[in-house]
Amino acid sequence: MPTSRITARFDKVRAEGRAALVSYIMAGDPDLETSYKALCALRDNGADIIELGAPFTDPMADGPAIQRAGQRSLKAGTKLTDVLALAKRFREDDQDTPLILMGYANPVFHIGYEAFADAAADAGIDGTILVDLPPEEDHELREAYAHHEISVIRLATPTTTEKRIAKVAEGASGFLYYVAVAGVTGSGSADPEDIREGVERARRVSGLPVCVGFGVRTGEQAAAMAAIADGVVVGSAFVDHVRTSLEAGTPDEIPSKIGALAAELSGALADAGRN
Repeated sequence: MPTSRITARFDKVRAEGRAALVSYIMAGDPDLETSYKALCALRDNGADIIELGAPFTDPMADGPAIQRAGQRSLKAGTKLTDVLALAKRFREDDQDTPLILMGYANPVFHIGYEAFADAAADAGIDGTILVDLPPEEDHELREAYAHHEISVIRLATPTTTEKRIAKVAEGASGFLYYVAVAGVTGSGSADPEDIREGVERARRVSGLPVCVGFGVRTGEQAAAMAAIADGVVVGSAFVDHVRTSLEAGTPDEIPSKIGALAAELSGALADAGRN
């Protein structure tokens, strides 16, 4: 079952004494076939959990790199149903790697929560991060997900109070996504010591693994974050490889470049776990 896949993966990395690598790509950027190859490259090069972005016309939390990726995907005609079809294709050969759909509430609401939950379960989606749907407004979604054990994954930040984290954790499962910096994705990097207390508070109050993201781009940064977190999320750095490959006229190199970055990051996390 979906939530069980996430739990099993955190159990695995914990037994290995390291943090999980949570990687992000935008589905359909620059096309669905390349996205499929990128998913496989991530999996084959050490990504423990994969976030699959669903393009949306009016993103709130995405920085310039992911906004541009979403625009490229939308220009290619990618719809939410295409993202689910991509996940289902990946699931045909991979029954173990957790897949998280990351996007916004409007397209899901348009499909209908029950219909979306059914389709997501059929596609092998383990959880979703809908960044503009707060805990006070997602009870219908949670009810729909409960039938399939799909995780509602929520966000916390350094400014989230202990009382608010308790609310954020209510009905959440899988893991908690801790936003390390104020601002949008790719907007900067945080000093792990500055957020250590907040990460520990989020873990204690929620009882969930805590994955830190926003601003992590290199193996060195990932290793530093691994000292305080159960997982490290990297997104914009992967998405930038799509852009630079397209600008260089070498789109065929996108999967290999994404795979190389995943290998660097996963190697750094493995080394950090041994130290």
